[in-house]
Amino acid sequence: MTFSKTLLTAAAALTLTASTAFADGHGKIGVMAEDQDVSGGTVSASEIVAGENGYLVVHRTGDDMKPGPVVGYSPIKKGKNMDVTAILTEEVMSGDKLMLMIHSEAGGMETGVFEYTLGAKEDGPIRMDGNLVMTVISAK
Repeated sequence: MTFSKTLLTAAAALTLTASTAFADGHGKIGVMAEDQDVSGGTVSASEIVAGENGYLVVHRTGDDMKPGPVVGYSPIKKGKNMDVTAILTEEVMSGDKLMLMIHSEAGGMETGVFEYTLGAKEDGPIRMDGNLVMTVISAK
């Protein structure tokens, strides 16, 4: 499998680091996904390894590789998760970049309810060695 590894900015280098770490040891926390057709209103990660219960969160991103608004999410469990699909909450066009990121269940008011908004601490992003645990794909 290949990873979307575009070296546009320093943030993209973080994507490469997280993807490579995941590829080198499938027991490590990470997200594996490929560029894909999202015309059916969903986006999928082929494999996610999570250190705790949480969410696969789909953020819009651009050439700056910064996480933007959330456009979908799906719950995940601690450990290995295969073929995780998130329903998109708004239209995503071919060529758009999407950041698939692991978020925690911690910090919210309700277990099982995704409470994160951009920049909030509730159900916020997981970090590994200070880096976001994510990969970036392009919509087809």
